[in-house]
Amino acid sequence: MPIELVPDWMAGLEEDAVFIKKFILASGSLKEMAAQYQVTYPTVRLRLDRLIQKIKLSEDTAADPYIATIKRLVVSEKLDFDTAKLLISAYKASKDAQDPKAL
Repeated sequence: MPIELVPDWMAGLEEDAVFIKKFILASGSLKEMAAQYQVTYPTVRLRLDRLIQKIKLSEDTAADPYIATIKRLVVSEKLDFDTAKLLISAYKASKDAQDPKAL
């Protein structure tokens, strides 16, 4: 597939391409994936959940760039979820306070 035709959600998944390929070849069997990677089923499930989060995040093209950055930091485990919630809530509150339409 020419690079111009790669969907946006797929463009950020270069490092996950091998996992995605193995997942497809395993017909979506997490049990088989766990055996291939020699890890536990919950470990593979966690990796798949993170991949799903990445895809959902990248599909939200209308998202606020600040909030999208915070979510990316959570997905990449550079920021914990509770801190992210606090940052996003404070950001939204300050944004609402600045928006004359919110009054």
